[in-house]
Amino acid sequence: MSLEVGRVCVKTRGRTAGKKVVVVDIKDNNVFVIGKGIKQKKCSILHLMPTSKKVDINKGASEKEVVDALEKLKWCGFDECS
Repeated sequence: MSLEVGRVCVKTRGRTAGKKVVVVDIKDNNVFVIGKGIKQKKCSILHLMPTSKKVDINKGASEKEVVDALEKLKWCGFDECS
C-alpha cells in the first residue's frame, strides 16, 4: 500500500503514536497529515503505517474538509473503532 493524498494512516512514533491521521500533502520524504486533535503537521514517511482506508480529498485540504470527507463515508473517523 502506498502513501497518497487521502490515505488514512496510523502514527507509529512520537507523542501522537497510535493516532489515526489522513495524508493531505507529500513533499520529498515528508508528508503533511491531519488527525483528531492534530493540526496539519509534517512527519516522516517512516513514522506512518498506511491502512486500507482512503478518503477523497484534494491536496492541501483543511481539517474541516478532511472531517467532512470522513463523515460522508459514514466511517467512524479518527476514533478508535473498527
